[in-house]
Amino acid sequence: MLADSGRAAVHEIAQRLGMDPREAAMRLITLSGSGLPLLVGVECDPNGIRRALANAAAYGNYLGPPASGSYAVHQSGPHHVSGPHQVPYAPQAPTSQPFPAQPQAQPQATWGPPQSAGWVRADQPQPRPVSRTGKIGSALEADSLEGAHLSIQLVEFVDPADFLFTAAGYKLAEGERAVVVHTEVTNTSQVPYTSLPDMYLVLVTKTGETVTKAPVSLSSRPAHKLGVQPGETAGGHTVFVLPDTTEVIQVRWSVRPEVDLNTLVWTVED
Repeated sequence: MLADSGRAAVHEIAQRLGMDPREAAMRLITLSGSGLPLLVGVECDPNGIRRALANAAAYGNYLGPPASGSYAVHQSGPHHVSGPHQVPYAPQAPTSQPFPAQPQAQPQATWGPPQSAGWVRADQPQPRPVSRTGKIGSALEADSLEGAHLSIQLVEFVDPADFLFTAAGYKLAEGERAVVVHTEVTNTSQVPYTSLPDMYLVLVTKTGETVTKAPVSLSSRPAHKLGVQPGETAGGHTVFVLPDTTEVIQVRWSVRPEVDLNTLVWTVED
């Protein structure tokens, strides 16, 4: 499409290919970095940008100057302390105590890092453990970046799927094969899930490499559509093209390009 037009907006490319604009932009940047004569640019309204920056600066002045020094604390969000985690100590002058000191209550034990699901006091109910791994047919749970709670099931893993690929009018190169993965996403929360459900769905090979999805859609196996509303279940098929000799051992789903606490893994058995 780019070769025919010579110039196109990212959202237009994404719309024509049925992709999420963020994924289309990421793929274009990757292609540009691989050496193709492709320039990915950005256009803006200069006056609008200046007004937005001025408003942001005014808002920052209203909140007051940012903290500085080795122990500065961020103004919003979780209170993460930057710099060394040591508290400066100075000897204190002795003070008289008219009454005997009372023994201090021992703090309740905690588990896990703050702001994570593992941060629980001993006197509070512990959360139900969530499984992040399974096999074909398993439904695993994760949270989106917007806070939507999702249940994702790997319904079907077709390898090889050359017959589905060629039946849709596509052609595999010599030494290639196609794989089709069918997943269903259920939004069990009240928060809409706004991303493409298989944006970061990848195959993991025996050598530890990952295979990203191919930008194709099969007529007999419809692709995922953007977003899942609260209480809804949406299914879709993801197509992969890889070398015929590559051995796939896992299917991996993430809410972002990198692996994190919400990453789900299904083991593929021989």
